[in-house]
Amino acid sequence: METTRSPFLGVTNIIRFIWHFYLTGLVGLGIVYLLLPFLSEPIFTIAKWGSILGVLSLLGTLMVSWYVYDFSDLYQLNFLPISSPKSVLNIHAGLDEISPILKSKFLHSDLTIGDFYNPELHTEVSIKRARMAYPPSADTIKVETNRLPFTDNSFDITVAFLSAHEIRDEKERVAFFRELKRVSTSEGQIIVTEHLRDLPNFLAYNMGFFHFHAKSVWLNTFEQAGLRLEEEIKTTPFISTFILAHHGNTP
Repeated sequence: METTRSPFLGVTNIIRFIWHFYLTGLVGLGIVYLLLPFLSEPIFTIAKWGSILGVLSLLGTLMVSWYVYDFSDLYQLNFLPISSPKSVLNIHAGLDEISPILKSKFLHSDLTIGDFYNPELHTEVSIKRARMAYPPSADTIKVETNRLPFTDNSFDITVAFLSAHEIRDEKERVAFFRELKRVSTSEGQIIVTEHLRDLPNFLAYNMGFFHFHAKSVWLNTFEQAGLRLEEEIKTTPFISTFILAHHGNTP
């Protein structure tokens, strides 16, 4: 993907990757609209206002998505360190949006790109559509979450941008972060950017917020992996970036 993003790229991708969500909602609202003339009070009033709220909800998710992915400074990656690290790992789940940005920010760093997508484990249809739209670059390395093909202490900065939530299984997620710790230098940072299963994301995405993990889940994962949370940075009320460091010698 290009370093300069088009004004509506984020919200366009949302529609492309989860169009089934919006289609299902529209079909449901259409059925309710067709049934309205046959409904009696108070069901008519409830259905009418329910359908209005449904339309507003669908529009609201698109407006929030535009705000988060297109209007905010999310893709400026301001949470990255100012100094140029020697080695950087960008690890994603099939959709790599930030490698060109990392290359432009860290001109003198060695950038490694890893793709942990496994269709047998990470079954979201949105990932498959994203991979079709944006195939991995030629220099992307296929990796497994429980055993990264890199030596110990390889990377000064490791970035997992809107990707780690695709690991739904807790044991796999903990194993993945233990691997991120292993391949990071003792003074290195692991930077994880995610939506959270919290009130702002519920108000924005309704039941879609169940696709995200709660902050408590992330903190438990980090602790089990032997990582320490140094800082949490909010990019809009809907996005959190966790800055992680080694926490002792936990395996």
